[in-house]
Amino acid sequence: MRTQHDRTAPPTSGSPQRGPAATAFSVLRRNRRALAGATGRVVGLAGLAGLLLTAAIFALAWPLFTHMRNERVRYHLMEDPYLHDHTDLTLVALLTLPLFLLILGTGSAALQSVCSRAVAAEPHGSTPRLRPVLAVYVLRGLIVWTLPLLVGYVADRLTGYHIDTEDQVLERGSWPYTLIEVSPVAAVFVAVLLRLALTLAPAAAAGGLGARAALRRSWALTRTRAGAVRVLVLALPLAAVTAGALRLVVQLALPLRPLVRDLVERGTGNFFAAYYAGILAPVIVGILVTAAVTLPVICTAFAVLQDRLRSPRSAGATVA
Repeated sequence: MRTQHDRTAPPTSGSPQRGPAATAFSVLRRNRRALAGATGRVVGLAGLAGLLLTAAIFALAWPLFTHMRNERVRYHLMEDPYLHDHTDLTLVALLTLPLFLLILGTGSAALQSVCSRAVAAEPHGSTPRLRPVLAVYVLRGLIVWTLPLLVGYVADRLTGYHIDTEDQVLERGSWPYTLIEVSPVAAVFVAVLLRLALTLAPAAAAGGLGARAALRRSWALTRTRAGAVRVLVLALPLAAVTAGALRLVVQLALPLRPLVRDLVERGTGNFFAAYYAGILAPVIVGILVTAAVTLPVICTAFAVLQDRLRSPRSAGATVA
């Protein structure tokens, strides 16, 4: 069995350590050119792959768009309003979602590897650890989201409005019915706690550990009160900034919607394909711009925090 080496060495200097936030911004400033170049390449390649995948999905779903267009013409001739059913398109989107998550995960793994090397002051030409970091994302996703998805499915089967009165297993308004109905909320809360506990796993994998060892490392570091508080203090502002940046960029990119819609409709003659392409355009721009701005900061900050928490001197470090 191959021995795993953690490449991030603990600090040995006797001088007081700066806080994780100050250290992260120092790393970003010192390696700004290398990180900016890596971010540009990763986001550019991920965006290109995402656009090609979106175009392929639109091509596969073209019979659905054609059916919508024909139904719209038929209802127009009958002088009736046409409200198209997007259930099939939603199913296509759900089936192809893992492919988009794979693209996002691969890009995030590449940036995490680059940022962790910068924190460890390794040469920029060293080999990135994409596979362990990507494996961490997959395992963490299975650990975190299996429970809420399963609980949500069971709750919907037992309490959903699609159930006829005579087919009800639980009486509406009874306490078992209420408990099962609100159980997805509790499951999501548990998933959020697990996600926070495993937040440092990608940085640990990029630092030299295997996927399972990195998950165990993150769990061990965050199960203590000091580790949990530091992860929470760092994760909440970063999540808020990321969500705010995404919302802002999407809003600023909304003028792309009519431009893309008109362009696609002129090129294809299909209103519905143009309509959904217009909806997706600002979202794609928002995701790419937000990733380019926030991911280097997030990856660097958690790499610094993982290094700081695993160090015996972390108890005496100050929080910026």
